[in-house]
Amino acid sequence: MKLVTAAEMRELDRQAIEEVGIPSLVLMENAGRTTCQILRREFPELTGPVAVLAGRGNNGGDGFVVARYLAQAGIPVAVFLTAARDQVRGDARVNLEIAARLGLEIIEIKEEKDLNPLAHRLARSALIVDALLGTGLNSEVRGLMAGEIEEINRLRPPVLAVDIPSGLCADTGRPLGAAVQAEVTVTFGWPKIGQILPPGRDYTGRLWQVDIGIPPALAAGVAVELTEAAQMRSLLPSRPVASNKGTYGHLVVLAGSEGKTGAAALTSEAALRAAAGLVTLGIAASLNDILEVKITEAMTLPLPEAEGARALGMQALTPLLNFLENKTAAALGPGLGTHPETQELVRRLARDLALPMVVDADGVNALAGHPELLKTAAGPRVLTPHPGEMARFLGTTVAEVQADRLRTAREAAARTGAVVALKGAQTVVADPEGRVSFNATGNPALASGGTGDVLTGLIGGFLAQKLSPWDAARLGVYLHGLAADYWAAAHGSRGLIAGDLLRVFPEILHDFIQGHIPLTEEDICYKRVIS
Repeated sequence: MKLVTAAEMRELDRQAIEEVGIPSLVLMENAGRTTCQILRREFPELTGPVAVLAGRGNNGGDGFVVARYLAQAGIPVAVFLTAARDQVRGDARVNLEIAARLGLEIIEIKEEKDLNPLAHRLARSALIVDALLGTGLNSEVRGLMAGEIEEINRLRPPVLAVDIPSGLCADTGRPLGAAVQAEVTVTFGWPKIGQILPPGRDYTGRLWQVDIGIPPALAAGVAVELTEAAQMRSLLPSRPVASNKGTYGHLVVLAGSEGKTGAAALTSEAALRAAAGLVTLGIAASLNDILEVKITEAMTLPLPEAEGARALGMQALTPLLNFLENKTAAALGPGLGTHPETQELVRRLARDLALPMVVDADGVNALAGHPELLKTAAGPRVLTPHPGEMARFLGTTVAEVQADRLRTAREAAARTGAVVALKGAQTVVADPEGRVSFNATGNPALASGGTGDVLTGLIGGFLAQKLSPWDAARLGVYLHGLAADYWAAAHGSRGLIAGDLLRVFPEILHDFIQGHIPLTEEDICYKRVIS
């Protein structure tokens, strides 16, 4: 599933109209008609009255079509136009005039004094259709329009948004001053990035994606996608009968330090759950006995320690490089600590090791301020920072990272030459070529220490099985979130610990392979309608 920016959607509209020859009025008619169908489906007991709040642009034109179909179905409807009628142009004007000729009630909202009677009518409405502002909004909402949005949110009736909640940035998911809090959004063509990213997802409510007649082939060049189950299932390595543990690779995990041995154990066990054939954990020598007890199926490799610390030191470099010569992949970082020797070891391995490598947590922290090291790395890299680690890595703030997660992930991938998985709600995976994938799975249950270590192990396990960094990152992120969704379906979004993901993973993987997963994209993120 492609996800588009506002500019990309405008270009797709233009191509459909100017190059393919589909009349713009046909697209508007399809948009309004299909929106009305979704409205009737979402609110089957609706008898009215319905208030359609329309702007003077094409989003308002879609609203006029919705109002017409509601009236034809016998549902009382009134249109509140935030403009004078003679300010409406183009296709929107055509549909406004049709509505007027059919006798629909059309009320102009032109001044602040009009807000009080509007609020009175909205309070008596069974449903509000928001067709005020579309995806082209690029500045803060002010004045009369902001007042209308505030009234909608204050009164809290059910709201269905046409294409996008008014005031929401289609690219970042951030409210531009004020934004409508919708219960349902019907979006046209393709979902907009801001409808998937938080906080936009909360403003969007239940998202329906509808086909209004724009040929899908036009979106072939769109670089941003939403991961879907069928696509991810195709990435799983096959398991031929005539195979053995050597067939599925040998991952070396470098993780753990005093007080953080759990991170090392979780990463190693997750790699085995991802079906890597062999896993060896490289650990500071004085912690080896602890890990021998903590983990059973993974092997351990005791290594020289940093001076005065129970953490890996620079003297571990030579034995590590020798040990890694015939291995398949590496996972570096969870719980390693921030001792200067450890950080220098991380930088040397991240730059010089030719194996595919996933770098997380203290591995990312050790590279903060040194993104150029990865540009010349001897092998492919995957970075999996959370927003705080990303902020340190790029020398910015968490607020700036979260304000535009798409831009941040792309910047990090471009500066490092690595695949970057920026963790969080709808984890963003970006590669140096500009491709971006938003993850559809996961929930707040993952806000628990150690779950990121599990993700590192999953990605490392898939790298060991020879998946590309792009595929290993997307598949690991998807299944990690799906495990949390399974758990939350039974237990809610509180109380999950990282080990729970490992315990449910075999069942999830089996169901996923068989195509029997109880959670689909419709449950997780959006619904799709072909008109």
